Amino acid sequence: MARDDEEAELDQLDQDYPVELTTGDNAVAGPPTDAKPDTEEPIEPDPVREAKALAELREVEAELDQRWGETKIAPSLDRITTLLHLVGDPQTTYPVLHVAGTNGKGSTARMIDALLTRMGLRTGRYTSPHLQLVTERIAIDGAPIAASAYIDTYRDIAPFVDMVDRATGDDGPRMTKFEVLTGMALAAFADAPVEAAVLEVGMGGSWDATNIADAQVAAIAPIGLDHTDYLGPDITSIAAEKAGVIKPGSVAVIAEQQPDVMRVILERAVDVDASVARAGQEFAVLEREVAVGGQRLKLQGLGGVYDDIFLPLHGAHQAANAALALATVEAFFGAGKDKQLVVEAVREAFAEVEMPGRLERVRSAPTVLLDAAHNPAGARALAETVEAEFAFRRLAAVVGVMTDKDARGILDALEPVVTDVVVTRNNSPRAMPPAELAELARSAFGEERVHVEPSLDEAVETAVALVEQGDVEGPMSGGGVLITGSVVTAGQARSLFGKEPA
Repeated sequence: MARDDEEAELDQLDQDYPVELTTGDNAVAGPPTDAKPDTEEPIEPDPVREAKALAELREVEAELDQRWGETKIAPSLDRITTLLHLVGDPQTTYPVLHVAGTNGKGSTARMIDALLTRMGLRTGRYTSPHLQLVTERIAIDGAPIAASAYIDTYRDIAPFVDMVDRATGDDGPRMTKFEVLTGMALAAFADAPVEAAVLEVGMGGSWDATNIADAQVAAIAPIGLDHTDYLGPDITSIAAEKAGVIKPGSVAVIAEQQPDVMRVILERAVDVDASVARAGQEFAVLEREVAVGGQRLKLQGLGGVYDDIFLPLHGAHQAANAALALATVEAFFGAGKDKQLVVEAVREAFAEVEMPGRLERVRSAPTVLLDAAHNPAGARALAETVEAEFAFRRLAAVVGVMTDKDARGILDALEPVVTDVVVTRNNSPRAMPPAELAELARSAFGEERVHVEPSLDEAVETAVALVEQGDVEGPMSGGGVLITGSVVTAGQARSLFGKEPA
């Protein structure tokens, strides 16, 4: 279809289905500016119990690793539906905000969580994968669940998981690891209890285990090609799968998309009678200025303009994620049509956002940054941000990629902003061997710019030496190291530099 035809079809959809956001008498426009979450203070975990729990956590993970991993799915909601029914359908006891898409889901989910917390709600957040410790995936009040609570939750639902496994028999696979983790998160949120849950889709949408929850707001981050073996061969097939998180009568808050992707999402909204809000139309980034430690934003929300927003994150893509998160929370509270959230509360929430593994600085002199970009689109956003907002004279990239990812696409995206690349492997059994990655790197960078190391720690040492040796003005005058290529690579690097799970 020609681009003009696509735009005309989108215009017709706009006319047939205008934006309509809930703004009833009970809509909440936000707390007083000095509001704090009206919940009991969480009980601090016992240090001795937690030390023992960390050892037991490894045992639990070993049990879960006997199941299908998260890169292998069986497209059905039957197993997770049965499990949650057995444990009392905890996902029905709190409202849900669902985040789908290809890139930016995790960042958007964390921003939504921060905004809801600042609005006075007790929140639960379920994200994947984790950077360092599996407990990061289940957060309550913005912090990872304690290891002891994680174990207790697993032990509580394990008998019911076994029941589902036995009921499946030879007709299908046992519950996957991701399905069990999803059940654990939803149960933990009910036990807390939380007042709102933010769920990040694991893979896809319609058949993702998180889609067992009926979200009243679905945020759709930018959609690109990824997991084509499961989600479909082209971007419209993938978009249709991801749009499955939009539920009847809900609100779909949609980031900027390719025209054919937007058409598919809007068609899903029409089919289920969902309201829509679109980036660039109902909400937008009005202004963006690079600032020390991040950026300063002016955002158009559903209910008005929010100015003087400091976001301690780099990149235009993070500004877009912030606009998406803000509109999602506005839709959740019923803001819109000149009824907006308290601006000062929004400012405070964004200023406090932490995003481990997203252009995170873990060392100075030379500067060492790590980023979890694991596909070409993420790597392009990373490269654009580095070029626009940093002034490195020499930048060495340490790259470790999984075998099922588009390694060449990642390398091609990084090449324009990187002087040298050190290819290596992370500690995952799915990691691409350094020799194989080196061949791809040489075709993108040339022989002289490629270096190979067998382990991540050695690769970091080599990269640091490269930028220090190459900088005649000294190690503080503009050399940098960028560690990227995989979430696992970024997480392992955080541990190497002594960062705690967050």
